[in-house]
Amino acid sequence: MTTISTQVDAQQLPWVTTPQRKGVFSMFKLWPRPAPTKENHKAELELLQSGGIVAHTSQSTETADDPSGKNTAAELMDVDIDDAGNYIHTLAIRQRAAENAAPKKARHSLVMTHGYFTGLGYYFRNFQELGGVDGWDVYAIDWLGMGRSARPAYASTMTSEEARVAGAEAFFVESLEEWRKRVGIDKMTLCGHSFGGYMSTLYALKYPERVEKLVLVSPIGFPEEPPDYQEKLRNGFRVSRNRNKPAAGQETTPEYEEADPKAEAAAPSRAWMLMFRAAIGLWDRNYTPQGIVRTAGPFGRRLINWYVGRFAWLTDTQRKSLSDYAHQISTLPGSSEYALGDILRPGAFARLPLVNRIDSLTIPTVFMYGENDWVDYTSGEQAIRRIGTRAATSLHRIPAAGHNLHLENPVGFNKVLIDEMLAISKQ
Repeated sequence: MTTISTQVDAQQLPWVTTPQRKGVFSMFKLWPRPAPTKENHKAELELLQSGGIVAHTSQSTETADDPSGKNTAAELMDVDIDDAGNYIHTLAIRQRAAENAAPKKARHSLVMTHGYFTGLGYYFRNFQELGGVDGWDVYAIDWLGMGRSARPAYASTMTSEEARVAGAEAFFVESLEEWRKRVGIDKMTLCGHSFGGYMSTLYALKYPERVEKLVLVSPIGFPEEPPDYQEKLRNGFRVSRNRNKPAAGQETTPEYEEADPKAEAAAPSRAWMLMFRAAIGLWDRNYTPQGIVRTAGPFGRRLINWYVGRFAWLTDTQRKSLSDYAHQISTLPGSSEYALGDILRPGAFARLPLVNRIDSLTIPTVFMYGENDWVDYTSGEQAIRRIGTRAATSLHRIPAAGHNLHLENPVGFNKVLIDEMLAISKQ
């Protein structure tokens, strides 16, 4: 696997000098855990091949076979981002001129970033078609501390909420910028899913000269908390038993008479509230689903199998490959996964909502949501109104898809993204 090196002063970067974080899950080491390694690409290679991608590495002897000759060639490489051994795992599909053919015209670059609890491999159903767009190189990265990228120590900055958010955001934004420098991309179309959409937006705000277009796929972190957010927290996100109760002196209404029994039944029990508050406490202290998978040992694999097993639209082979891959990246040492609680409040509302931070955004921006997405597409509509006439914007809802729309409806997802790529090519 190719490694791209750099000479950067590690002490100046936000992911190097933080002390190793220890938490409650670190006390439970009942089963051996894998160490971070640049080798053992089997799960990733098999997943990519199930999507028509034959990935080659130079450091590993593992390389996917291509007996049909119909697959798309790609390269897996680790791009060093400092002199302390930290790197960003990258898939690259670069266009090459045919032998004796005229050189290709100037290329554009699409850079794809993944969401939380996933990795670049989750785009395996999209790479082949996207990589075939003329004049474009396609890259996908694992965020630093996630996927198969390096796992530096991560520690929250708890001096204030603003410092907590800023420290987490800098970890991702600055590591992406270091990666861009080392790969040599001048300007890119930046596509981010969910958590990746949040961080891609922040990158575009800080480095607008490096982003040609921003494609946000079901991005989290845009809306403000709803007016009843604090009430929902108090009630464990269950229905309040007094929600429709009339004011003192008013007659009981039919609406209250109908709703009250349901509200009583849905009112949080003492046991539920104890569990809910414990979960909130763990969230606030940055405990993660990956930590549960690691701690559970062989039972963690069952959790992953259950999670991936819900993806009924995949073939049996694809589900097996995705499960192997998801388990591998989830059991590597914890790192930047701990940032989620620094960025989001319980309920996935940003501590500092993006809708209030995009007044300087002037980059053409595309929003995509699944038709059955748990992320509300109206947050994208609100963001578009906030951007106004400063930049071209559009919003697309992909049918027959939920939050993982690139997995659930790759045809619909790819069509929107390719149309945006071709529009840039024509400029």
